[in-house]
Amino acid sequence: MKSDTTTAILNFVLAALVLLGVVFALMVIFNTHTLRQLSSTATADQAILARAQALANDTVAYNATAKNPDMTRILQAIQPKPAAPTK
Repeated sequence: MKSDTTTAILNFVLAALVLLGVVFALMVIFNTHTLRQLSSTATADQAILARAQALANDTVAYNATAKNPDMTRILQAIQPKPAAPTK
């Protein structure tokens, strides 16, 4: 080799790039694992929300025929509030 200094510098740069590649690969693996966990949790939560919404819709439909004042009061309490207008 002509220059030991140049070879040492290039070997150091190569080692640093290999190390960075390993670190980034590990980050991708861990983030993918976390994303998969969050995705499955979100799917389960959406199913629960869909069942709750279906139950609320059935309750509103039943209350339209039964006219129970207590049920009407409860249904009004759980209705979503409209968003406040922004200026």
